[in-house]
Amino acid sequence: MAIFNLGSINVDCFYKVPHLPAPGETIAATNYSFGLGGKGANQSIAAQKGGATVHHIGMVGPDGDWALGELTRHGLAMDFIGQAEVPTGHAIINVDPKGENAIVIFSAANIAQEQRLVEEALLTGSEGDTFICQNETNLTTFAAETARVIGMRVVYSAAPFDADAVQEMLPFVDLLALNEVEAQQLADSLGVTPENLPVAQVLITKGSKGATYRSAGVVLDVPGFPVDSVDTTGAGDTYLGFFVAGLDLGMDVKSAMTFASAGAAIQVTRHGTADAIPELSEVKEFLERQLQRSA
Repeated sequence: MAIFNLGSINVDCFYKVPHLPAPGETIAATNYSFGLGGKGANQSIAAQKGGATVHHIGMVGPDGDWALGELTRHGLAMDFIGQAEVPTGHAIINVDPKGENAIVIFSAANIAQEQRLVEEALLTGSEGDTFICQNETNLTTFAAETARVIGMRVVYSAAPFDADAVQEMLPFVDLLALNEVEAQQLADSLGVTPENLPVAQVLITKGSKGATYRSAGVVLDVPGFPVDSVDTTGAGDTYLGFFVAGLDLGMDVKSAMTFASAGAAIQVTRHGTADAIPELSEVKEFLERQLQRSA
């Protein structure tokens, strides 16, 4: 099987700060670095490193050669990545000493996706494949509806959260992935509780506490692994990428959640986003150590 991901591609600019700035406050950063990011690219790289075959669908600008090189270095093909006339997307990420972050995104090329390219990519897929998207690109509804017609499983990461965008997407979604805050925001907008969101499968990530999966009355709670976090940027993307890869490779939901928890646990012990995502061998070794400790 294969995973198709209509996803953002960003250059992430990191600033280490003594604390996250308050409104109107100017503070001095203690360090600066940059790397590949974007929720879409992060999820594609995580799924690829999780052992799945991944086709990334996206856009960069005329300045996108560096980003394309990084995607290639991480093993992703360039077949369905186009070039827009606007700049490549980027993000400004402030990270405090506890690893918490505050992020500003400039969408640019990410919201200049072309329907022709999206359709061309998805038509190479087949029934049983998986389609992923987030709220950092345009054409998500068109792509999800197209994927559904083909017979793909549609996984929607409802972030950055936008209630209107989520409600528009829900009719085409098989699995909705969001964090605790986003789940409550969506529930409030629909007038329901987080336990009764109107979608077949819901995955709610809870940071270091792990995640909860709900489907047809079945509830699975899988805890996270305790680690010393240095940077939580991209942890949710890493989790979802490994989770979807696990499902694509035939794991049951609980095993895929454990697999994803291990990937995210390793990722938060490193600085950066895409470059912090662990290799499959590292995740397997991590899980083996956890098994030995619990024996």
